[in-house]
Amino acid sequence: MARLNILRYPDPRLHTVAREVREVDERIRRLVDDMLETMYDAEGVGLAATQVDVHERVIVMDTSDSRDRPLVLINPRIVEASTEMAVNEEGCLSVPQIYDRVERHARVTVQALDRAGEPYELQAEGLTSVCVQHEMDHLLGKVFVEYLSPLKRDRIRTKMLKRTRDELQRMR
Repeated sequence: MARLNILRYPDPRLHTVAREVREVDERIRRLVDDMLETMYDAEGVGLAATQVDVHERVIVMDTSDSRDRPLVLINPRIVEASTEMAVNEEGCLSVPQIYDRVERHARVTVQALDRAGEPYELQAEGLTSVCVQHEMDHLLGKVFVEYLSPLKRDRIRTKMLKRTRDELQRMR
């Protein structure tokens, strides 16, 4: 397995729409394993392939307290969403150390393929529901900061660009 590089906002590649996975083969299973390693190493709860510059419909997640129940969603699609909405604080591995409140469906039902390519259905609520919707946004080329006001978005963009410049200077 290999730790992958996570793209950082405002990298334009984060706005790429992911294409459907045609076949769950060894390449996709290796991608899933590498994404899980990357997500756990970065102490995240979810990661979409778009965030590691692979533009295919693959998501890995683990919202368990014990951090030992990974979920794999290949070609996920929401088939049902509650009318009830919930506001939760979100963060993102592509926008490190930035958190803000986002409104999403309180519950969703998702159909996807697992790591073996077998279809399954997931009924999600709470953090798992938030994570599914957040990661599926990435597959559509959307980052959570796009739910925020233009002013907040601009401030975050400026902060992230400055942070990247500072890190590059320290590396020299």
